[in-house]
Amino acid sequence: MTPQEHCHGEVCVTCADTAERLRVRALLGDGLALADTLADTGAGPEEISVALVDAGEGDVVLVHAKEAIAVVRAVPDGTGDRGPDGSGAAPRGEGP
Repeated sequence: MTPQEHCHGEVCVTCADTAERLRVRALLGDGLALADTLADTGAGPEEISVALVDAGEGDVVLVHAKEAIAVVRAVPDGTGDRGPDGSGAAPRGEGP
């Protein structure tokens, strides 16, 4: 894969020592998912690994080098609740 195939914007998320928030669009199985950036970049969905986190469709995950390393905001289970501090950073399945 050439840098142009997986890079978008000024900084390459895969090669740089940065992480990006992405929203899980669909779970693909085998620990993989399709995810979109939160900003409308027109880049389309990216295939990422969610093997290290308990993420579901609609969750916002922190991704480094195409690997989700944390669930930043879990989609509430129909309750509209967020994390205890209001940030939405509660671990999946936990909350008020």
